[in-house]
Amino acid sequence: MGLFDRLRGDDKPRVAFFGIDGVPYSFLEDHFDEFENLATLADEGSAGPIDSIVPPESSACWPSLTTGVNPGETGVYGFQDREIGSYDTYVPMGRDVQATRVWDRVQESGRDATVMNVPVTFPPQRNVQRMVSGFLSPGVDKAAYPDEMREQLESVGYRIDANAKLGHDEDKSEFIENAHETLDARYEAFKHYLQEDDWDLFFGVFMTTDRVNHFLFKHYEDDGEYREEFLDFYRKLDRYLGEIRQNLPDDVTMLVASDHGFTSLDYEFYANTWLEREGWLSFEDDDHEELGDITDDTEAYSLIPGRFYINLEGREPRGSVPESEYEDKRAQLKEALENLEGPDGRKVVERVVEKEEAFHGDHDDIAPDLVAIPNYGFDLKAGFKGHDDAFGQGPRNGMHSFDNASLFVDDPEANVEDVDLFDIAPTILDLLEADYDAAEFDGRSLV
Repeated sequence: MGLFDRLRGDDKPRVAFFGIDGVPYSFLEDHFDEFENLATLADEGSAGPIDSIVPPESSACWPSLTTGVNPGETGVYGFQDREIGSYDTYVPMGRDVQATRVWDRVQESGRDATVMNVPVTFPPQRNVQRMVSGFLSPGVDKAAYPDEMREQLESVGYRIDANAKLGHDEDKSEFIENAHETLDARYEAFKHYLQEDDWDLFFGVFMTTDRVNHFLFKHYEDDGEYREEFLDFYRKLDRYLGEIRQNLPDDVTMLVASDHGFTSLDYEFYANTWLEREGWLSFEDDDHEELGDITDDTEAYSLIPGRFYINLEGREPRGSVPESEYEDKRAQLKEALENLEGPDGRKVVERVVEKEEAFHGDHDDIAPDLVAIPNYGFDLKAGFKGHDDAFGQGPRNGMHSFDNASLFVDDPEANVEDVDLFDIAPTILDLLEADYDAAEFDGRSLV
């Protein structure tokens, strides 16, 4: 037994899961000589690259990872979703997730779950042992339950997220300092509640990895100005994960996973600007800034990341494409996306996924008709304000990838081959020896 010794008698196995948002496995593997703790976890347990989901965007990924089902079941497709039968859009929050979370299953079985900093969980649930919501939460004061948890987190300077706006500055020093402070406070908070040792499932996410990747990943890949600072951040993360693993009790299995991979970013692609220039989309006037500003003859529009919708008659409020023309129009748009080239002559899109291939369930009525998975180097934006060109460059130099997410399981019997995010939730339940119906998941247990 380690520092976090079991404080109550219970011989059932437990699980401690740690998310490292957006960390690609190949990057970690390339530096196992420096990231010794993750290397040891891979050597003594099981590890490897896994696939994300369609689309590989955190707001959709974390609901799928924590439920084991696709967005057609969770009802969350991205950072911005469209209301059914309307052109109004909204930012999905925790209550918009329609599928059962893994920690809900744990609580329903009479055991306890501590949940910390998971994206798309605001407001915090009251049916768990304790929770502080993650990404999209307004602040610790409203994101933590119960009250004593809020007080504890505030005492250690806990932050919901790093200040991404600092990453827009050419001088990244302040951003890097802020990222380290956020990581330090996250570790101290995790450590405190791990030591409480009153949980059966501990589920915590380090979100700052995604932020660092967005603004420093190209510095790493191209041997840029902040490459060493990038690696220093991950050396600290590896050290923290190693200290956690060393001090976990023997009855706890540790998992570490990311929700998607990452790659360097060369060009942003503004999909609605492209659709407008190609004749698929038009706006009522020049002063447009939202989906509701499109005209009645619009045939297609886009929402981030890389989601494309046919403006279908009977589904959209002012749909212009008859049902009889739907398949032909979708095929035309798919072909145009597949043939799209960037300013450097490279194909923008690696593949285009039709909705029937990726989405199924009770909430597939707002599913995109197509999802474009970009090639490395491209980020598919949407936006309704318009741009001078369909391609541009912003402050970010790193972007999500569908492949090359990470998974580590501190169990040598786990089979980390041909794995995706849907497999994580049933694996956690199996490790907990919890009863569940395998047919309820899109994934399968790895143990």
